[in-house]
Amino acid sequence: MPLHTGHIGLNVTDLDRSLAFYRDLLEFSVIAEGKEEGRRYAFIGDGERLVLTLWQQAGQPYDTGRAGLHHLAFEAPSIEQVRRYEEALRAQGVDFAYDGVVAHGEGAASGGIFFHDPDGTRLEISVPEGAQGAPVPHEAAPTCGFF
Repeated sequence: MPLHTGHIGLNVTDLDRSLAFYRDLLEFSVIAEGKEEGRRYAFIGDGERLVLTLWQQAGQPYDTGRAGLHHLAFEAPSIEQVRRYEEALRAQGVDFAYDGVVAHGEGAASGGIFFHDPDGTRLEISVPEGAQGAPVPHEAAPTCGFF
């Protein structure tokens, strides 16, 4: 039996700030929250299942130069939904890696938006189809590989 991703745990520097980002901007719901000083956490989901756990135990923001998580990708049901997330994120001043929707590679139908959460963790919201004709930031490498 093949394994599937269950949920992703992220260390964050400020749980309140990260929870607001993932709950309010990315529309995840809070399943459970630990509020004990020194042991704060939040379990967040999509209404059907647990997707992320946020653990307030990081002393520094995300570091692209260290081994570990490269980026976290979410799949949207349509390119229109990706564009709605882009608009909401831009309105809040979120840092984007590329300008708008980009394709995953030359001639690819898949693509999306690439941005950073409050701790600098690299995030992607994409679709498997619908990004045909979108610009490609890197001709020789996958778009999600080097941002």
